Parts: sequence; structure tokens; C-alpha cells
Amino acid sequence: MIEHVYRRASAARTVAGVVVATDDARIVEAVAAFGGVACMTRADHPSGTDRLAELAAELPAGILVNVQGDEPLLDPAAIDAAVAPLLADPAVGMSTLCRPLAADEAARPDVVKVVRALDGTALYFSRAAIPYPRDPAAAACYAHVGLYVYRRTVLLRLAALAPSPLERAESLEQLRALEHRIAITVVETAHAAPGVDTPADLERVRQQFLLQATRE
Repeated sequence: MIEHVYRRASAARTVAGVVVATDDARIVEAVAAFGGVACMTRADHPSGTDRLAELAAELPAGILVNVQGDEPLLDPAAIDAAVAPLLADPAVGMSTLCRPLAADEAARPDVVKVVRALDGTALYFSRAAIPYPRDPAAAACYAHVGLYVYRRTVLLRLAALAPSPLERAESLEQLRALEHRIAITVVETAHAAPGVDTPADLERVRQQFLLQATRE
């Protein structure tokens, strides 16, 4: 799975290099086996953001992308879409993605929802159904796509902050940014692909790869 994610991330036009940050030596070995680059990090990080910040402290890059290792169907265009706001506006310090929420996903806590302000910045992320659909026609509902882009300075600032109350309550690292008034630009994308969060997800992805191999 990690090789698929690595190669898809490498194919993004806005990405100059890919490094796998992990605290598991087995992952480092697996990445080395297919010719990728991996780096061991501490095992005590509370979130992926904190793990990336450890690596970012040693890198000269001004913009960094955090791609989860459980996104084997990641579309490289999704990365480019998330990076675009930071390239266009130096005032944007952090961005992520969203997609339209399917009707059967509203009650699923494993599908994170996001509500945006009129300027496209995040108002809140939750595992609950937000906004409450009292008038379903009044506002669109979006699922959050867990891919983040940071300016290096913002990432290091964020990682220096302790996990926040809402972050701990919902187990969503992006809430730390919102609680500290760090704006997150949320870009709607049509390039979202399902991640692997459950055994059923893994089997579904395997079937997609088998179908793709059969067509080729």
C-alpha cells in the first residue's frame, strides 16, 4: 500500500520530492525495497502533523504536503489542487481538501465532515453530521479529505502547540489549528479517492486494483 501512495504522490506536478516519515523500521525497509526514501521519527508523536514537523525541521522546503499512508488510490491532481492556494497567495498558511458528502456517510464517524465559511476557510471539522440538515437545500454538506499542505513556519508553530480540547474530544488533529486561530483553506475537489480505514475498505481497494490489472 505504501508504495502505491508513494508513487502517486511523486506524480503530482507540484511535488519536488517524497519522504516517508515513520516510527516503524519495517516500513523503512519496505520503502527502501522499492527504491523510495524513508526517515525514522520518534514514536511519541500524537498526530501525523507532529511527525511531519519533526522531519520539516531538517528540510529546507517552504511548503510541505502531508499525505496519509492509507490513501493508495490518491490522485496526484488532488495534491496539486491543495497546494495551489499556497502558491497563489503567500498569506495562506495551511490548506486541505473536501468533497461532496454522500447521503449514507452523514452518520458515519469515520467520515469526517467540514463546514466552510464563504471565503472557503474551515469553520469546523467533526465526526458528527454537520451542518444539521434542518433545511437540506440551504447549504451543501462536505466530507473532509485528509490531505494537508502547510507553510513550513505554520507547521512548526502548530506542532509546538499542545493537543487542544476539541482535538482530543473529536480525535481530529486539524482542530488544533482552528482552536488557535490558524486558518485552513478548504478546496473542493473531484479527485478524492477512498482511504483505507477499515478491513472492508482494504478489501474494496484490493478489488479495484485487481479490476485495473485485468483491464491492463
